[in-house]
Amino acid sequence: MTRNPDAVFNVLGKTLYVDDIAESAGVLHCALVTSPSARGTYVSLETAAALALHPSVRIFSATDIPGENQLGTAVMDEPLLAEGSWEYRGQSIALVVACSRSIARKAASLVRITGIKELKPVLDPREAFQNGDIILSSRTQRVGDTQAAFADCAIVVSGRADSGGQEHMYLETQGALAFPEDSGGMRIVSGTQSPSGIQKIVARILGLPMHLIEVETRRLGGAFGGKEDQASPWAALAALAAFHTGKPVKLYLNRHDDMFMTGKRHPYSSDFKIGLSSDGMILAYEADFYQNSGAATDLSPAILPRTLFHAAGAYHIPNVRVTGTMCRTNLVPFTAFRGFGGPQGLFVIESAIYEGALALGMDPSVIQKKNLLASGDTFHYGMPVTDCHASETFERCAQKAGLHDLQVAQADFNRKNRAFKKGSAVFPLCFGISFTKEMMNQGGALVHIYTDGSVGVSTGAVEMGQGVGRKIVLIVAHALGVAEEKVRIEATRTSSVANTMPTAASTGTDINGMAALVACEQLLERLLRLSAQKLGLPQKSLVFKNGFLLVKEGDTFRETGKTFTDAVRLAHESRVDLSSHGFYATPGLFYDSVAEKGSPFCYHVYGCAVITATLDVVHGTYAFDEAYIVHDTGISLDRLVDMGQVEGAFAQGLGWAALEDLKFDDSGKLASDTLSTYKVPDNAFIPELRVEFYERANPLAVSNSKGVGEPPLMYGIAGYFAVLSALKAARPERRAFYDLPMTAEKALAFLMEEDPC
Repeated sequence: MTRNPDAVFNVLGKTLYVDDIAESAGVLHCALVTSPSARGTYVSLETAAALALHPSVRIFSATDIPGENQLGTAVMDEPLLAEGSWEYRGQSIALVVACSRSIARKAASLVRITGIKELKPVLDPREAFQNGDIILSSRTQRVGDTQAAFADCAIVVSGRADSGGQEHMYLETQGALAFPEDSGGMRIVSGTQSPSGIQKIVARILGLPMHLIEVETRRLGGAFGGKEDQASPWAALAALAAFHTGKPVKLYLNRHDDMFMTGKRHPYSSDFKIGLSSDGMILAYEADFYQNSGAATDLSPAILPRTLFHAAGAYHIPNVRVTGTMCRTNLVPFTAFRGFGGPQGLFVIESAIYEGALALGMDPSVIQKKNLLASGDTFHYGMPVTDCHASETFERCAQKAGLHDLQVAQADFNRKNRAFKKGSAVFPLCFGISFTKEMMNQGGALVHIYTDGSVGVSTGAVEMGQGVGRKIVLIVAHALGVAEEKVRIEATRTSSVANTMPTAASTGTDINGMAALVACEQLLERLLRLSAQKLGLPQKSLVFKNGFLLVKEGDTFRETGKTFTDAVRLAHESRVDLSSHGFYATPGLFYDSVAEKGSPFCYHVYGCAVITATLDVVHGTYAFDEAYIVHDTGISLDRLVDMGQVEGAFAQGLGWAALEDLKFDDSGKLASDTLSTYKVPDNAFIPELRVEFYERANPLAVSNSKGVGEPPLMYGIAGYFAVLSALKAARPERRAFYDLPMTAEKALAFLMEEDPC
């Protein structure tokens, strides 16, 4: 099979990213003056020493913004450059440009912020909630009557669950190049998941119409949500400097600055209450989610409802009440991250089930299995459950792992060993696919067929290592009946396909691939109609296959002696348009945010994971031994691409659940701001992984496939509970704790009978 050419270039180190683009003559480089604390005010900036450093130095502040000093989308509460006050450590106050990066950084260090008044920061979301410092208003989804149901439960337990943030740790840090044009406009090359989003923000900052701003993104060296909204300030700052200087400007963050200045996954602090029957049926569930949104709104209003949508996990619970609140703190604005609020909600329901299982003296997997969703059920937000594979994937994964025998063997091991204990956990997955804002579920594509039979495809999709370009190539090649080598995916440009949505929410292929398919079908109809006229054959009997024009006769094909290229040349000679724009809007979506009811997802992805772990009781360290995953892929468009997504997402999820400890000190300074203080998974951390695809046709998405980017991350949650089970085997008298990630420090504190939280 022909592979994605990008993959070869990646391996050879020849792929070009933003920082690899040859710099134009006279390009200026950027550095930033940032806030020195988490909250404060100031009077002015002293810039004389910085300006005297070198003739090329220029310094820009909020007063130099010709348009509106605002990055906000849902809420206008995030200035590009601070004006007299700051709300988090690392907030941009001034932009310094010079002829070299080193001079720009030196000049930035010479800028003095005067008249500083430090203010007490709020870092904890519960404190912000108590202060009434929330964004917009709380949201609640409910079904049934939880209070009445709790009264009928055999057991009712409650507790607290906390989940930490997570650094995106993309290989390519944030960056942009801005080129002023003689039209008075600006061309920007940006490392963004949302070129149209950058276009809109830069137009606002510069006070220009959007048609004068062109944004191009060839590819990203990883993103994971961190370049959806948070690529905007860097592109806007570069454009601001280019606007004033009339020269090309480059802004590129080093790793430390990227970690220090950018948002991460939202930390959550949550309360839960769950009621069960004596045989393990979940009768009622309540949860209150306190989202640490950081100092600005960013994408929090979209992330919070996804937490609520996934609050009941893969389970049918007849009585549910879940409430989420965005709490404003003096930390960097938190932002999109793979899973987009879903993992935080799923961790809480699994914590509640674990606590309930302890009260009933059951293994959590018994409760999980008894309560799985089934077709014909209804989600707590009113959407019917259809084409559900929760039970099938659970059973297959349990069989694959030999779950019963595994649990028996672990219990026997734990009885015989004091120094080591084993634990395991099951995690069943149900994850909705679509943007939860209906308007965002749309996309366009522009397909050109050239007279030599080659094909160029432009969509709104951004390739960031997830293989969306590869999948669109396969969709187009199959639709037109040509070889994959004939199809090229163009750089994503706002001038080629306008008003695009971010490549996010596992919808990149679903939306953009379908738009490309629509365009191909329009072109195909033109080519086949003309060929049928030329050959005197019925149009419906003609097909293109492997680059040849064939006549379909029953189950066989007969050659016409013509090729796809012949048909293309005939169309060109006949003045038939060989370009087509396709548009796709996901059907069937609606949601009433007042009633909190509707069908916000096109479909759901199901799956299951079983993870085992061994704990060193003396040292508090542990290792993951094995992980079994059965994942619902629909009909996989490319098995290697999808396998890479499952494995990579699982590793990232396991890192969030057990290793990656995002820490801020009491002053709001990021303490884990380097790769020596923030640990990410490596090969030694990842268990032996056995993945099986559960392939069933999904007629609701392109080529019967399913989105695969985000859902497998959630399997990592099982890692937390595998270690917790081993800890409980060592200290059965101690109360379980739910404070993700499960670091070795927390494990050791638990074993030493200290508070791990």
